[in-house]
Amino acid sequence: MSNANHNPGRRRLLQGVAATWLLSVSSVGLAAASHVIAVRIWPSSTYTRVTLESNVPLKYKQFALSNPDRIVIDIEDVHLNSVLKGLAGQVRKDDPYLKQARVGQFDKNTIRLVLELKQSVSPNMFTLAPVAEYRNRLVVDLYPTKGGSGEEYDPLLALLEDYNKGDLERSLPAEAPQAGKAGRDRPVVIMLDPGHGGEDPGAIGKNKTREKDVVLQIARRLSALIKREPNMKVFMTRNDDVFIPLKVRVAKARKQRADLFVSIHADAFTNRSARGSSVFALSTKGATSNTAKFLAQTQNAADEIGGVSKSGDRYLDHTMFDLLQTATINDSLKFGKEVLSRMGKINPLHKKRVDQAGFAVLRAPDIPSILVETAFISNIEEERKLRTSHFQQQIAESILAGIKAYFANGGALAHQ
Repeated sequence: MSNANHNPGRRRLLQGVAATWLLSVSSVGLAAASHVIAVRIWPSSTYTRVTLESNVPLKYKQFALSNPDRIVIDIEDVHLNSVLKGLAGQVRKDDPYLKQARVGQFDKNTIRLVLELKQSVSPNMFTLAPVAEYRNRLVVDLYPTKGGSGEEYDPLLALLEDYNKGDLERSLPAEAPQAGKAGRDRPVVIMLDPGHGGEDPGAIGKNKTREKDVVLQIARRLSALIKREPNMKVFMTRNDDVFIPLKVRVAKARKQRADLFVSIHADAFTNRSARGSSVFALSTKGATSNTAKFLAQTQNAADEIGGVSKSGDRYLDHTMFDLLQTATINDSLKFGKEVLSRMGKINPLHKKRVDQAGFAVLRAPDIPSILVETAFISNIEEERKLRTSHFQQQIAESILAGIKAYFANGGALAHQ
């Protein structure tokens, strides 16, 4: 994504006259024939991602052409197959950035992928090593350039750009707390975080229900409820099937100066009998249970599965850890207790207290933050419930009731 105008983005893309070879090879890759085994396109209002999955790392180069605007990617030692031919059919008419995709055999050892664009974009390309069910991936993220669509620039795009450059910390200067008590002198600002998204489906139930879809539906229902409240304002970390890195989710909450952060998930376990709702808060001193530790490790792996460029890894967590205050975690526990007690009225609780672990998405140093596991998607009965609009609405209503109770009991005084 570009933070500059159209031309600098184009210059970065061209990198001069000659395109730069980007090489990712291994001893296995040198010996094995390259095969593209899957192609996927993830359109969203934030950015569009194109993914090519292969049995070995791919060697490629890119350059830009105009009239019409398009990105050209040449991939070496690959031959056209039915998987690649299917890429064109995955482009949706409502994709904000990608108009069409064409793939052809450029020469006997090279395929050429042409992405024709609807507007000026700044691409971010990188490779990913195998993880979870994915093999090697070549990722092409198409971010709009500033003002490219003629609409107001989404601050999330600026955060994604800073993250991709490894400068996310720089984009979050310390700001004075909002004036007045939240809910009394000004609206309560709530950030909803539907977990997973895009390349990261989250947990998948026996009947193929994907966690990322269910939690987005619940978050949208909760957002609609909050918007009806006269003293509340709501934002979402994502409102599409798009992957947003965990640190960017936290950064967006801080950028919007949220009073509360609610990450919404659907639990999973190897034993399908496990069931019930749970609420978690951050711990900087180790997990309060093996369950919480396992869950945090699972959720923190989202970036690897969803796919982030290595440049984003240059951002270190130590600053946020240094800033974390006991008061914020204590507020998170109070907030979580209110939500948990309301959820217990609509679904059995997996645990009757708020559990804690080192969840990356709960690390905002100045925002009470909780992670809600709505139910076990791995449990056949709870998976069925999660698919129903009735249960989704009940979950949304119980979280809102917990939010109201927390503020009624004097919560989040740090944001006065």
